[in-house]
Amino acid sequence: MRTKAKRFVKLAADNAFRLSCARFLMLACPLALTACGNGVLEPRGPVGLADRTLLIDSLAIMLVIVVPTIVATVAFAWWYRASNKRARYLPDWAYSGRIEMVVWAIPVMMILLLGGVAWIGSHLLDPAQPLESKSPALDVEVVSLDWKWLFIYPKDGVASVNQLVVPAGVPLHFTLTSSSVMNTFFIPQLGSMIYTMNGMATQLYLQADEPGVFRGLSGHYSGEGFSDMHFEMRAVPAQQFAAWVKTNQSTEGPTLDAASYAALARQSSKVPPMAFHSVVPDLFHDIVTLKIAPGPGPRADQAAGVQSSAREQ
Repeated sequence: MRTKAKRFVKLAADNAFRLSCARFLMLACPLALTACGNGVLEPRGPVGLADRTLLIDSLAIMLVIVVPTIVATVAFAWWYRASNKRARYLPDWAYSGRIEMVVWAIPVMMILLLGGVAWIGSHLLDPAQPLESKSPALDVEVVSLDWKWLFIYPKDGVASVNQLVVPAGVPLHFTLTSSSVMNTFFIPQLGSMIYTMNGMATQLYLQADEPGVFRGLSGHYSGEGFSDMHFEMRAVPAQQFAAWVKTNQSTEGPTLDAASYAALARQSSKVPPMAFHSVVPDLFHDIVTLKIAPGPGPRADQAAGVQSSAREQ
């Protein structure tokens, strides 16, 4: 008897320990996820803030259906269990108008409400709609290459690769295109991912409300080097941005023209940030109108040449 009692006590202790570990893991997992920052739920601009509000509102509307459905499922399973003699057993029951009204009317109303929120939000967050501001927008021309990003500042005559420097608190007007395949331009904390396409230009307005460093990336698979196709966006005070532009203009460095662009358009990945101290006029226009030949685009027979191209860069 004592041996059995000891075994029972040991088994109970083991079960209690396992239960404690399970509870700890259930609490630790959400806490670990809280460290995942720099995303759409931590906006640093008016567009990102509006995107987050739209996501939260949509989630709240959907939870109006999801939560009662889960509760009703558990309640029905508990009430109509085999051991509950008070539950009414109706094998010949087939139809109830009241139940049909609840089952269909509430979801329809939720869909209409959710659709209305999405419709209004889509028009308010039109990417081509300028942002209200006392400061004029900064024009930046963006080209998605294989597999890197080119940023051209047409008014300042400078350009950079895999690094975007902008003034904080100033609207940013992006004009975007692709050198080859379709891609997407996305800065999660600022909002509004938008596609880049070869032979055409899309428009996007964003703004960083405060100085900081934000991660930019490609959100559309485009070949071998896709996973390394990201860039750093630095939002700095206006005076610091002016100093950065002046430094690039006065520093001896490469000029971005048709020849240097053709070399840059060759496939390469993990390209370190670099800058061009001058840009030939209308280069972006020539890229969009295909006066400059498009990039090769990712192809299976070129995958082996990615690393060699990266070393050449």
